[in-house]
Amino acid sequence: MLTDMRLRALKPTGTIYKVADQQGLYVAVTRTGVVSFRFDYRINGRRETLVLGQYDAIFRVYTHHGNH
Repeated sequence: MLTDMRLRALKPTGTIYKVADQQGLYVAVTRTGVVSFRFDYRINGRRETLVLGQYDAIFRVYTHHGNH
């Protein structure tokens, strides 16, 4: 599960890497340390990726609305 503590602990490496959650949801960590939520799905047999947003931006909106 992608918890706040786990996401904050992710550190950049020399390459982009993924940390999976479930059912196609994962975060991608770039070489510069940007963590973004992504969702992989298939349509007409072709894999597509939907980028949902960066972790820090989503977390700020979530906490701003009192959902913490």
